[in-house]
Amino acid sequence: QGIRARETLQKGLEKAIQEKLQNTQGKDYADALDILIESGKEHGKELTMQELKDGTLELIFAAYATTASASTSLIMQLLKHPRVLEKLREELRSKGILHNGCICEGSLRLDNISSLHYLDCVIKEVLRLFTPISGGYRTVLQTFELDGFQIPKGWSVMYSIRDTHDTAPVFKDVDIFDPDRFGQGRSEDKDGRFHYLPFGGGRFELATRTFPRITLVPVVHPVDGLKVKFFGLDSNQNEILTGTDAMLGATV
Repeated sequence: QGIRARETLQKGLEKAIQEKLQNTQGKDYADALDILIESGKEHGKELTMQELKDGTLELIFAAYATTASASTSLIMQLLKHPRVLEKLREELRSKGILHNGCICEGSLRLDNISSLHYLDCVIKEVLRLFTPISGGYRTVLQTFELDGFQIPKGWSVMYSIRDTHDTAPVFKDVDIFDPDRFGQGRSEDKDGRFHYLPFGGGRFELATRTFPRITLVPVVHPVDGLKVKFFGLDSNQNEILTGTDAMLGATV
C-alpha cells in the first residue's frame, strides 16, 4: 500500500517537474525545485528525472512533515507543562515581543529572536524527547570496527536519533520534559559528543477531553491531530473575545 502511494506521488511529481522544465520563461523568482534542477547543472551533470523526483519528494518530507511534527509536539508539551509556558511568556514579555496577548509590531527581529534563550531550551527539549525523524542512513566509506564488530566498506548503516537520546548518559531523568537541562547552569547537550542529534500570541488550550495517542510513522504526530483552541489575552491575562469563532479552533 505504501509502495502504491509512493508511485502515485512519483507520477504527480513527474508531471509537475516536466511542466517546470517546459515553462522557464517570464519568472522573476526561483523556488526549491528550480534550485534543485539548477544544482545539477552547476556541477556539469543534469539530474535525471528519477533523481529530480526523489529529491523533490525528500524536500517535501523534510520541509513540511518534520516542521509540522515538531510544532505540534511543542504545543502539546506547553499544554502539559503550564509552568514552562508561563516562563516562556515571561521571557517574551521581557523582550518586548508579547503584550496584551499579542505579538508587538516590529518585535520579531533576528537579534531579538536570537536573545530568547529559554525558548531555545524549550525547543531543544522538544526535539530531544520527540525527534520528528527516528534516524538516518549512511553508506560506510571505509571499513571500521565498533564495539568488536567489523563494519565493511559499502554497507548501509542506520543511526537512531531516538535511541541515542533515550540512552545518552549525559541526560538526567530522560523521560521528564525539562527545558532547563539545556540552560547555562547545566548544558547537558554539551557534555560529550554525539549525545544530542536533532536536525526549529495568546493562550491555547486542549479542545478534547484527553491528549491524543501518538504514532511514530512516518514522523511523530498525534493520530487524529492535536485539537486546540487559541485565545487572545489582555495585559491581565484575561481572555479577549474575538468577533469570529473561526479563529478560536484549530487542529495542529
